[in-house]
Amino acid sequence: MAGKTKTKSGAIATGMVAENRRARFDYEILDTLEAGIVLTGSEVRSLRNGKAQITESYASPEKGELWLINGYIPEYVEANRFNHEEKRPRKLLVSKKQRDKLVGEVQKAGNTIVPLKLYFNDRGIAKMLLGVGKGKRTVDKRETQKERDWNRQKSRLLKNYG
Repeated sequence: MAGKTKTKSGAIATGMVAENRRARFDYEILDTLEAGIVLTGSEVRSLRNGKAQITESYASPEKGELWLINGYIPEYVEANRFNHEEKRPRKLLVSKKQRDKLVGEVQKAGNTIVPLKLYFNDRGIAKMLLGVGKGKRTVDKRETQKERDWNRQKSRLLKNYG
């Protein structure tokens, strides 16, 4: 549990909340960027429990702002009637210069903004690591799989035979 501390209630105080491991398989990540995320109180409490999912989500530039679409943060049971919608669009906080750069990358053919990680930084603020990715073809995915298998096999051989 490196980088994670638990509070008295057992919730995660800082560290990784959700990771999109599939993104690096489906996309060739060209560039990464850290962005803040606008959340309500019940969403933050729910994130501290560590149950969010960003595997099917993406970031979209709309109306001059950057939005996280289809990110899942489960309801916080103790919030009662003040709870939040689980899959609502959430605003991502980036500078105007960074946003314009991302929009330019998206307008190129085949590029998309993919959330890679959702985490709490050292100060306890929720952050999202975004990646600009170009979709891989099936051939590229097979090549990635072969390379991963070979590295795994190579590390086993080195471990066993020194």
